[in-house]
Amino acid sequence: MANQTWALDPTHSELQFKIKHLMISTVSGQFSQFKATVETDDDDFTNAKIHFEAPVDSISTNNDQRDAHLKNGDFFDADKYPVIVFDSEKMEKSSDDEYKLYGTLTIRGVSKKIALNAEFGGIAKDPWGNTRTGFSVTGKINRQDFGMSFGAVSETGGLLLGDEVKINANVQFVKEAVAYAA
Repeated sequence: MANQTWALDPTHSELQFKIKHLMISTVSGQFSQFKATVETDDDDFTNAKIHFEAPVDSISTNNDQRDAHLKNGDFFDADKYPVIVFDSEKMEKSSDDEYKLYGTLTIRGVSKKIALNAEFGGIAKDPWGNTRTGFSVTGKINRQDFGMSFGAVSETGGLLLGDEVKINANVQFVKEAVAYAA
């Protein structure tokens, strides 16, 4: 059985998030830089091993002032904790194209087990002969679980920011050369 490695194609991938502001609207953001690798048994993604990293400095909400605030100690504390990391523990197939992805997410030095939904987009050859695969990954986390409580209650007693952060990633991977297990 071959151990297969898939490398992220960053030009065909995106990582976005959404959070409620004043509980009346939603603010969106993204990480413009991130990397990930997936290890599988051949082309079978059941029980795939996934490692993901995103530099906090690559966060963008299309507002420089807000981005700077997100990078400081009230939120991500990028100087102290420059990278967000996810390591999978298991990937269970629930239907032909649906998986449940379990793993540990580390933000601000706090590691929490999370579960994400992963929709398999399929496998295809590109015009240059490379084998590619794609997934849409969605989920929710509570920002306070990771030590980000700023804005939980405003001066008027209402919520400035919601606790729930919605995650949406669309990722494409390229199959690398096969390394056969002994």
